[in-house]
Amino acid sequence: MREKEIEQKLVREVKRRGGICPKFVSPGANGMPDRIVFLRDECMAFAEVKSPGKKPRALQAKRHSDLRKLGYKVFVIDDAKQIAKMIKEIEAK
Repeated sequence: MREKEIEQKLVREVKRRGGICPKFVSPGANGMPDRIVFLRDECMAFAEVKSPGKKPRALQAKRHSDLRKLGYKVFVIDDAKQIAKMIKEIEAK
């Protein structure tokens, strides 16, 4: 499955659960995650979507670390099967 297909499944599943999952565009800040996941009850996280078996580049890993240090959840998704688990973790706050 390609990265684009995984990303589309992520967006559909978040929407199915009543949330939104916009593309995260941050001019001047390369390496930021691909998507922001907003769910009910102020649940929010970032999602980096990769092709199966691919890992974040060094700058992406640094941005993920920076966001985690600020208290945000950041997930790297390289398989559509990971989406349900990710959403469950986000909802758990």
